[in-house]
Amino acid sequence: MDRQALVIGVGMTRFVGFRADAGIRDLVAEAARNALLDAGSSLSAIDLGVAAYESDHFNRQMSLGHVLAETVGLTGKPTVRVEGGGATGALAIQTAVTAIQAGSARAVLVFGGETNGRSVDRATATEILALSADFEWEMPLFGTFAAPYALMITEHMRRYGTTAEQFAEIAVKNRRIALHNPDAHKGMSITVGEVRGSAPLADPYRLFDASLLSDGAAAVLLATRDWAQAHSPTFRDRPPVAIAGTAAVTDHPRLSDRPEEMFPHFAAKRLAARQAYRMAGIDHPSEQIDLAEVYDSFSGAELQAYEDLGFCPVGEGGQAAGEGRFDLDGLIPVNTSGGLLGRGSAVGATGIAQAVEVVRQLRGEVEGERAVSDPRIGVTDTHAGVGALAVVNVFERLA
Repeated sequence: MDRQALVIGVGMTRFVGFRADAGIRDLVAEAARNALLDAGSSLSAIDLGVAAYESDHFNRQMSLGHVLAETVGLTGKPTVRVEGGGATGALAIQTAVTAIQAGSARAVLVFGGETNGRSVDRATATEILALSADFEWEMPLFGTFAAPYALMITEHMRRYGTTAEQFAEIAVKNRRIALHNPDAHKGMSITVGEVRGSAPLADPYRLFDASLLSDGAAAVLLATRDWAQAHSPTFRDRPPVAIAGTAAVTDHPRLSDRPEEMFPHFAAKRLAARQAYRMAGIDHPSEQIDLAEVYDSFSGAELQAYEDLGFCPVGEGGQAAGEGRFDLDGLIPVNTSGGLLGRGSAVGATGIAQAVEVVRQLRGEVEGERAVSDPRIGVTDTHAGVGALAVVNVFERLA
């Protein structure tokens, strides 16, 4: 039986600071419709829906999964709701892959969204996001979600000589790239000096080091080859893209419980990458991976990911960022969408939007200076909390 999961259709909305004309249902419906149009498929032959969203509070709806299932037209079909913090969308994709590999579904529509923009006031949003840390033991100490990230990058700076200017280069890079992405929340032409001169959050991080909170949605249709040949008229017109590897790994939620040697690193991300690479047959990630969408919740988190994903040796992330080693013309183009810093972050949609970008790149559908030349393998990386859960998905063009 054919049980390889192929990406048959992708779609998303533009990520924006606030969609006054649309709520979460409208956004998800738009993204799902775009994915189905991309596949040329109808809902009738889909076996399963996977709904991805993080917060009932931002979306202002309890039990949203079945509401979204009805909205996209899957009433009468089974739907699973997945939540994994910032990794929610990527975890939803892994859930769909598992269903296909198990033989319980031949076609799965994954859809996710969030209204993180201005659905609640900024003070309330800060409180909600802080709940991503351990509520009983860490939130009373940190107060905001920036603080634990700041602690990690501060130790990286102490241990390896990383500088604030080096990770500010990532903020400059991603916001510049977003200027050329029509789906991006906010591209900017800024300098390292302007990043360092922006409002302080938790030292050494400044406002322009932090990702954007967005309204948006994204969707992907996964299916077997047999299903695609029978139900997707567009399948034969472009190179097939498979999910070649996927892994999800957890770590201690509290920084204080993690071993000292791994304090400035995302241990779960490192292990998830190894497992996903092994499944995909990747032995030398810096040589075999052609592009990556990385979880840049803060600019320094992308720098740390360079090392934990195996793109550069441990301790060299700062040097790599300063050299532009992972810019569009670099060794591995990272965050060709603009990342969370530029494209934005609608949490439930983020990992799915990363997949949309990677698949479009692998198909050769991205034009202009964001386009990667003849890519074959792309990776998405997301995490929840401060790396308490990490999900790495590997996409491969098969022709």
